[in-house]
Amino acid sequence: MRFPIPFTKMSGSGNDFIIIDHRQPLIPEKEMVHFVRAVCRRKFSVGADGLIFIESSDKADFAWKFFNGDGSVAEMCGNGARCAARYAFAKKIAPVTMRFLTLAGEIEAQIVNGSVRITLTPPEEVRCNLTLTVDGKEETLHSINTGVPHVVHFVEDIDNAQVDAWGRVIRFHEMYQPAGTNVNFVGVVNSNTLQVRTYERGVETETLACGTGAVASAIIASLQGFVTPPVKVITSGGEQLIIHFFLENRSEPVIKDVYLEGTTNFIYEGLLDQEAVQG
Repeated sequence: MRFPIPFTKMSGSGNDFIIIDHRQPLIPEKEMVHFVRAVCRRKFSVGADGLIFIESSDKADFAWKFFNGDGSVAEMCGNGARCAARYAFAKKIAPVTMRFLTLAGEIEAQIVNGSVRITLTPPEEVRCNLTLTVDGKEETLHSINTGVPHVVHFVEDIDNAQVDAWGRVIRFHEMYQPAGTNVNFVGVVNSNTLQVRTYERGVETETLACGTGAVASAIIASLQGFVTPPVKVITSGGEQLIIHFFLENRSEPVIKDVYLEGTTNFIYEGLLDQEAVQG
């Protein structure tokens, strides 16, 4: 590694990320997992939910490598994608309307009056009304892949939902192995508003927001007849995300034109010293 390493800290609706311009490689691929784990530690280093490497691409405006804070690779991250898009526009890496490559496929993004709107790949593996035993009780759950796997669980009392305890059980449940799943606890506010709390795989606790989780929750809630798009999602951090999508035929659903929109924030920029990755 070549130190010092320039980085930017950003937040997308409460999810925080370290972003590194890696078009000129700074960190050998074999050392990336260790690097990510080290610098994402809170109190010992910069601290973040995830880390994004912006890389060159001959097929799009750029490509990314996305890592969760524990060093695991994620195919997609909605709030991370919005931060990456705004970063790329601010750094003149990409135009106001852009395309970039992720493991979940090509993502389109647009900067709109300070917000960032991204087009997600069509959801897959939609399974509704599954019965799962959680903490000795049979619960009705739903699952969907919005770039990464998600479980959606509707609760009456969102404020007192056992997000960490039940989230951990469901995340590691044998039904979702070997990859595991993210888990969303959802309260229905009205016909176009949800409250969502998410236990994130790879962070292994509740985060203040999850973009793909918000999308998963909105789509499943629409399939259940609770909301109609566009859907406003209020995150754990009190931020709002807007989910746009088109739904045809709830019994044999066709879901398309899926967009995630919300604000992002530049927090600070700095230089990582070698001591930031020690320990």
